[in-house]
Amino acid sequence: MLGDLATWVESVIEKIGYLGVALLVGLESVIPVIPSEIVQPYAGFVARRDDMSVVIMVIVATIGSVVGSLIMYGIAAAIGPNRLHSFINQYGKWVGISSAELDKAERWFDRRANATVLFGRCVPLIRAVISIPAGFRRMKIIPFTIYTAIGSLMWNIFLIGAGALLGDQWDRISKYISVFQWVVILAIIVVLARFVISRVKRRRTSTTS
Repeated sequence: MLGDLATWVESVIEKIGYLGVALLVGLESVIPVIPSEIVQPYAGFVARRDDMSVVIMVIVATIGSVVGSLIMYGIAAAIGPNRLHSFINQYGKWVGISSAELDKAERWFDRRANATVLFGRCVPLIRAVISIPAGFRRMKIIPFTIYTAIGSLMWNIFLIGAGALLGDQWDRISKYISVFQWVVILAIIVVLARFVISRVKRRRTSTTS
């Protein structure tokens, strides 16, 4: 499946160039199954091979990323915090999240929204979903757009630049990104495990007291 997806990504970039890169990166921000470790490095390789501008590739990829992120932000903002709290009040016990814990998470995000969006756009997996909490909290649109653009720009410079430098070995970068992704996945598992353990201990304490 990944091989077919990679072939499709390559064909889109080959056929419509800059526009294809913008569209693919925009879709990646909405549909996380489109891997940036294929899109951007291959865009860098094509730019070098076909004497296209690497700078323009970075710019159009960043524009696509911002547009896709704004779409996800808009969807989450339309749902809004009230509907989210209503959902947690009804079904939170099934996922182990209480309304008080959601309040705490929202306060944490509000204090660090700019930095979270900026660095979140540079982290595999996280970058595809960071627009959702920003939308739920209805983060101010101008800071959201600015920090999304800066974070996306850094990510695109790294991946597209690596693809241009590696040339026909552009796919080597995916191996390093995969390692980074597994580190992120492991960190998420650790955080979730600590959360579950703390919940179990709290329940045991409340039942024995």
